[in-house]
Amino acid sequence: MEFLQPTKWREALEARAEHPGALPIWGGTDVMVELNFNRSRPEVLLDLTRVASLAEWGTDDGWVRIGAGVTYTRAIAELADRLPGLALASRTVGSPQIRNRGTIAGNVASSSPAGDALPPLYACGAEVELESVRGARRVGLEDFVTGPKRNQLADDELIAAVWAPSARGPQQFAKVGTRNAMVIAVCSFALALEPGRVGACIGSAAPTPRRAQEAERFAAEALDWDGGAPADGAVLARFGDLVASAASPIDDVRGSAAYRRHALGVLARRTLGWAWEEHRACA
Repeated sequence: MEFLQPTKWREALEARAEHPGALPIWGGTDVMVELNFNRSRPEVLLDLTRVASLAEWGTDDGWVRIGAGVTYTRAIAELADRLPGLALASRTVGSPQIRNRGTIAGNVASSSPAGDALPPLYACGAEVELESVRGARRVGLEDFVTGPKRNQLADDELIAAVWAPSARGPQQFAKVGTRNAMVIAVCSFALALEPGRVGACIGSAAPTPRRAQEAERFAAEALDWDGGAPADGAVLARFGDLVASAASPIDDVRGSAAYRRHALGVLARRTLGWAWEEHRACA
């Protein structure tokens, strides 16, 4: 196995072009599992940790650009005011050691339906910045992820950054696991509220993270955006039912399909209630 360690972004792109299919690595929290269990044996590992520009984030015209090397720990500490849903999700990832090494972009690249960072990014309408020696492009995250652990990344491309709109209202994230920490989600749910708009995404209950679009439309119309009245119990219940119906879960060792649907309904009702009360308090 060849190990490449460029120090400049252009060098990384050239190495990727020269070695199509070279496996990029930063934190290695998914890559090393695959290697250790002999599920993957790439000919070339492309270590990006010395490309300092990838560890930067910034803002541009209402968007947050999260460099591919920004870790969960930094998302919690530095992005909670701009992307609170992503920060909440990052708190649920693994152990402190994993959060210190694992990156948001790595979670996007893995494209697992159970990836904790994905639902809050879906809910707010995030995009992925892809680059190769041929040029750069931005793709909506929902279009980028095409199936379980499958995505649009070409053999000569690398993820340069993840873009997410700065929050214009409350965001929430909740998940259910077989224990309280260091656990893959049985199911998860993310919510993003802004005036007149609701973003809702389920995780680990479909082949990919999935927007609950009917639930989004219902909540956007049913909530009292102008008067700020409390959310009616019937509204919360209907929202939960619509979120649950958007899922297409399976039975596996972590939970049954029926349990996942039930849990998603509960998570949706709770998070909408929390987010709406936060919206009312700030209105």
